[in-house]
Amino acid sequence: MREGAELVDESGCAMGHITSGGFAPSLDAPIAMGYLPPSDAYEGAPVIAMVRGKPVSGTVVAMPFVPHRYFRKTKSS
Repeated sequence: MREGAELVDESGCAMGHITSGGFAPSLDAPIAMGYLPPSDAYEGAPVIAMVRGKPVSGTVVAMPFVPHRYFRKTKSS
């Protein structure tokens, strides 16, 4: 899914758009970020992106897409 792709609901009504997207090697899958109305932006909500005129199913997830594995050192006195 690329920037500008339209997000639609199951009935095909426009509800938002993709702001950025690409392939995530860590997940071995495509990912994207976009805008949805608050009522439709809950975690687990189904979304459909129109990519080159074809519907592509997706799911709203919390960010970050992949949990980080780093930690910050605390300052010692």
